[in-house]
Amino acid sequence: MGGVRMEAVAIKPARAETDKRIQWNRKDLLGLEELSVEEIELILDTADSFKEVSTRTIKKVPALRGTTIVNLFFEASTRTRTSFELAAKRLSADVLNISSTTSSVVKGETLHDTLANIEAMKTDMVVIRHSSAGAPHFLAARSRSSVINAGDGMHEHPTQGLLDMFTMREKLGRIAGLKVAIIGDIAHSRVARSNIWGLTKFGAHVTVCGPATLMPPGIDKMNVAVAPTLRAALENADVVYVLRIQRERQQSKLLPTLREYVRFFGVDRDKLRAAPPSAIIMHPGPINRNIELASDVADGPNSVILEQVTNGVAVRMAVLYLLAGGEVTDETSD
Repeated sequence: MGGVRMEAVAIKPARAETDKRIQWNRKDLLGLEELSVEEIELILDTADSFKEVSTRTIKKVPALRGTTIVNLFFEASTRTRTSFELAAKRLSADVLNISSTTSSVVKGETLHDTLANIEAMKTDMVVIRHSSAGAPHFLAARSRSSVINAGDGMHEHPTQGLLDMFTMREKLGRIAGLKVAIIGDIAHSRVARSNIWGLTKFGAHVTVCGPATLMPPGIDKMNVAVAPTLRAALENADVVYVLRIQRERQQSKLLPTLREYVRFFGVDRDKLRAAPPSAIIMHPGPINRNIELASDVADGPNSVILEQVTNGVAVRMAVLYLLAGGEVTDETSD
């Protein structure tokens, strides 16, 4: 990637087998569907190393000093944009944030021209969120910069899937063999798709559950089980992953009422009794409290929702570092 000056920063591998794995050789991160198990493991293991950086008094390493990263967000975002910004700054990169309301897109400029003008300023990476599925792929094919998909339409949200897998592995010690129940609006969820692609590659057993109107056609072809009821989905689940109910979809009459959704699919303490006591609760945020997830469950002892947010910074640091050509070594960084 042109223009990037990698600093010599030693990062201690979190797992002994890290040095036996492949080196990252992709220009972009566009989705988990296209990544191999080894590539995903490399990201997760590198994130293990970077998580320690956030516990230091000075939360920085000079790994990407001299690198310029642009956050180009055409949809509203708090967690993802902030997480990418923090990740870049903790790697000592320079960061520029651009939203749709402040870009020339509002004046009629094309997405390609927007990127071309950004690249003319000698930037190195572009993190893009867009409402159109495939927008990051379109740009990556026409860009010298590394392009990172921060969510494209209803397609994928790869770094969310990665941080979710990282959290599951951290809390439960493995991914292979885990029983993961994904509850809610599967049809419109890019988070669900990235998680399904990533988890099934690692041998997790994924069950999806939600209203029939919010279940995509052909979901069974993604190597998942479809549960007829919430209780059936929760039985034996190691992970209960609750998706945001996209209330704007109710305007399309996909749900009779929110009250009915809460009755049959809202995860509360009473319904959660169907799951094992050790099951962890996850949610990508933002939470519609007491709709898809009751407050006492979201804030309960089994919830790892805030840990997902913490882990998101480490995972995104790993992604930025590897795309810039960083290597994991056997020494601890200074």
